[in-house]
Amino acid sequence: MESSSSPTVVVTNQPVPADGWMKRPEVPTNCPRGLEYLTLMNQLIVYQKKSLLKIFAGCETRNKFTLVNSLGQIVYEAKEESDCLTRYCFGYIRPYEIEVKDTFGNEVIHVYRRLACDSCCFPCYLQKIEVSSPPGTIVGTIEQEWSIFIPKFRICDASGNVVLLLRGPCITSSCCCNDVVFKVLSSDGETEVGTISKQWSGIATELFTDADKFGISFPQDLDVRMKAVLIGSVFLINSMFFERRN
Repeated sequence: MESSSSPTVVVTNQPVPADGWMKRPEVPTNCPRGLEYLTLMNQLIVYQKKSLLKIFAGCETRNKFTLVNSLGQIVYEAKEESDCLTRYCFGYIRPYEIEVKDTFGNEVIHVYRRLACDSCCFPCYLQKIEVSSPPGTIVGTIEQEWSIFIPKFRICDASGNVVLLLRGPCITSSCCCNDVVFKVLSSDGETEVGTISKQWSGIATELFTDADKFGISFPQDLDVRMKAVLIGSVFLINSMFFERRN
């Protein structure tokens, strides 16, 4: 990666448009169908939808997300596929699959998370998710590295080569009205090329719900497959660090 600095993710407070989908651009050569939207972007905003059942009853429900560009136009919508028993028994470490669909309802990204540990006490079977685009064709993985204090992940391509690194802060809870920022680094760990930030959503939302808001920034010329893998990493970060508070 040549970039030495990452763009700032600008998250507005305006509501997500009800039907304001982004217009599909032309599909570049050698681009998986549905990822052409990402060729024009260096940032995305991910809104987790609130669930009334989760808010009032405390029951863990299937997560749903809306992904929008910096103009507030909807790019994708995502929905978790898991069963009630799995969510109840395993909570935030549960296995699941997430379908990411475009404006036409076509699944363009598929995320698979296995059941695994996330504790430094069990370093032999840590978190890993697979990202496919189109579904069935793996384009990359996010793999947790063993670490005691700082969250560490490898972002790999389909061949298992490390393309990027992801490093979190020592304290991953939202406190003092601050964002929680995970740095996206080059494969050698020397250069910051982007961020994944959990945005402060206000005291009421933070205390009584886990409907979170994330910003992703990355180089615009980054391979769209790796951008799709970074989207998958948002779902993993949300599950690991921001659902356990319930």
